[in-house]
Amino acid sequence: MSDVPPPDPKKPKPLALGGVGSASANAVAASFAGLTSKLDYLSATDLQSVRQAYRFADEAHLGQLRHSGEPYITHPIAVAAQCADWKLDAQALMAALLHDAMEDCGITKTDLIERFGSQVADLVDGLTKLEKLHFNTREENQAESFRKMLLAMARDVRVILIKLADRSHNMRTLSNTPREKWARIASETLEIYAPIAHRLGLNQTYRELQDLSLRHLRPWRYGVLAKAVTRARGRRRDLIQKVKSDLESVFLGHGMTVKIDGREKTLYSIYNKMSEKNLSFAQVTDIYGFRVIVPNIIDCYTALGLLHQLYKPVPGKFKDHIAISKINGYQSLHTTLVGPAGVNVEFQVRTEAMHLVAESGVAAHWLYKEADQNDISRSDRMGSKWLQSLLDIQDETRDAAEFWDHVKVDLFPDAVYVFTPKSQIMAMPRGATIVDFAYAIHSNVGDRAVSAKVNGEVVPLRTEVKNGDVIEIVTSPDSRPNPVWLGFVRTARARSKIRQHLKTLAQTESENLGEKMLTQALRAEGLESLPEDNNTNHAIWDKLLRFSGNKTRSELLTDIGLGKRIASIVAKRLAKLLTDAGQKTDTLLITRERFSATENVAQGGVCIDGSESTSVRFASCCRPIPGDTIVGYLGRGEGLTIHAADCLVAKKLQYKDSERFIAVEWSDEPVRTFETGIVVTVNNGKGVLARVAGALAAAEADITHVDLADESPQGAMDIRFVIAVRDISQLDLVFKNLRRAAAVIKVQRSKNAAQNNL
Repeated sequence: MSDVPPPDPKKPKPLALGGVGSASANAVAASFAGLTSKLDYLSATDLQSVRQAYRFADEAHLGQLRHSGEPYITHPIAVAAQCADWKLDAQALMAALLHDAMEDCGITKTDLIERFGSQVADLVDGLTKLEKLHFNTREENQAESFRKMLLAMARDVRVILIKLADRSHNMRTLSNTPREKWARIASETLEIYAPIAHRLGLNQTYRELQDLSLRHLRPWRYGVLAKAVTRARGRRRDLIQKVKSDLESVFLGHGMTVKIDGREKTLYSIYNKMSEKNLSFAQVTDIYGFRVIVPNIIDCYTALGLLHQLYKPVPGKFKDHIAISKINGYQSLHTTLVGPAGVNVEFQVRTEAMHLVAESGVAAHWLYKEADQNDISRSDRMGSKWLQSLLDIQDETRDAAEFWDHVKVDLFPDAVYVFTPKSQIMAMPRGATIVDFAYAIHSNVGDRAVSAKVNGEVVPLRTEVKNGDVIEIVTSPDSRPNPVWLGFVRTARARSKIRQHLKTLAQTESENLGEKMLTQALRAEGLESLPEDNNTNHAIWDKLLRFSGNKTRSELLTDIGLGKRIASIVAKRLAKLLTDAGQKTDTLLITRERFSATENVAQGGVCIDGSESTSVRFASCCRPIPGDTIVGYLGRGEGLTIHAADCLVAKKLQYKDSERFIAVEWSDEPVRTFETGIVVTVNNGKGVLARVAGALAAAEADITHVDLADESPQGAMDIRFVIAVRDISQLDLVFKNLRRAAAVIKVQRSKNAAQNNL
């Protein structure tokens, strides 16, 4: 295969960033020879392709220097070397070498496709930030860039592996950059890249990124902790040797072949534990631990039994992550034992394949083909399931910031494990609720959930799930997601599914409301109904849409329903288009429509029955109910808000913005109850609240909120209720029942308008 031609040398190169270092050291770091020794697993053809990518990248970055003074090509080589440690394929290594070429050197995706093929170009494109687009804020830019990277990662996991290798090398060399950049880059690493590494099971990378972030965010504390750990290591050397000797003796005595590694807690983990639990360094007892690697799963449990015979276990400190693996595929037995001199020592017992997955996560797919593929494929499935969920969330969330908010929720999954009625185990984030569980099963189950049974007992949908719960979801074909669920769901999947449903519902209802309003406004112009959206009326609708600036009829009606367009103005234009087309107006209809409405409303009327859901809101300032005289305010982009006609807030809005008010009236048969506020003044004493609640129950009114005044327990006091009633007649019955109750002094409607007693 011939060498790939280098990029055009006339293309502008970015300015060098630093001084010149040691020429010989730079030459070694920038050469391909150091990388070659790690590529012995590639075929000769693949090795040649990687070499060509190196030459192309070397030419592209010619003249660029890093802050350390090294040639810039040393960075892509270091990234490729990390990918080679994970045994990634030739395409991934080529993308690692080229990952900054598009961003920094003026190379286009087309150039890369022509030279290296579409797969390599797609990988590089997925790694390239969106610097060329213009965003209002840095946060928008960052959110959009992360969305691009995560979606590319969901389609090809090699994208994030290269990105994590890139971030790891940048963090290792962060000390060479200006200090004012340390906090921003380290915080971003700690909040985003380290959790992604953990979510994908790349624990070695996860721990390194955490420690490097701490080193640059809290340099002084990092230094103090590092010295303390070094001193403790010296003091505990004899203890560690004693434990290791004991372990070797007991396993040898039982004829078991094991590998024993010492494991030291990372500085970040120690710092985090001290901060969260307010401990001193001396109080952190589990700094050291041991990892026991055995041939197979049965040996894991045998080794655990031998450990528990050797040292006493600490109660409550045993976890079986083999039977129930973590969300990211991690498997091990964890136990904490009381070692020599009464010091607690943590042990992790696992097989070689489990160890591979524990350290490399999804990267284990490429590592050591002779390892246990069952364990590795389990990890791969765990990672793939999360990656697929990113695509599902993207389908429902077009806003980059909202997408990123959803993803961040899933990056800290402190898991609990629950069961379906058929004994299928499911991992859920700590704090997840029944609704989260329902959506984890299937979106249709979540959308139609009405109740649930946990361990055979009926529980509310907001109940948090706990380890070992057996959960059965009860569904109904008529049920729909409730906006209240957004206040307690924990998982990104549930949140995005609920929001997507509510957006669709709100749009449909706003469109229906807009159609009602435009029809009513058109009647005031003497035309009975809207023209149908068919070929005959296509030209009329086309002209109307050009007038309003909307793309479709549906969008225009939705905008009217949301208050973004005034129905009467659109109706006047539509009426002119229809009359120009030869349709005659009805003078009698004009007279009836215009004089039946109140004088201070500018748009056509709407009939309210309570079925309007998200498109119509009832003002909390006056809480109108059927029987009250009402007016409708069409807020800009907020839909229709119903106020009582005597509401002071409505009167102020009417004075400032009268054209946004429309005539509204109650339906003869409302389909639900409506909330209203009442104030009950009582002589305080034992059992008063119970008697008042009993009077409300006798009138069949539901109490939705109670607010007790912060007053003396003796004498008169006000109790404020929000109750749900059918109409004004039922409210009359409520007042009669309350006035008969002992200790009740006065009852009145709670409104910001005149406080009328009934």
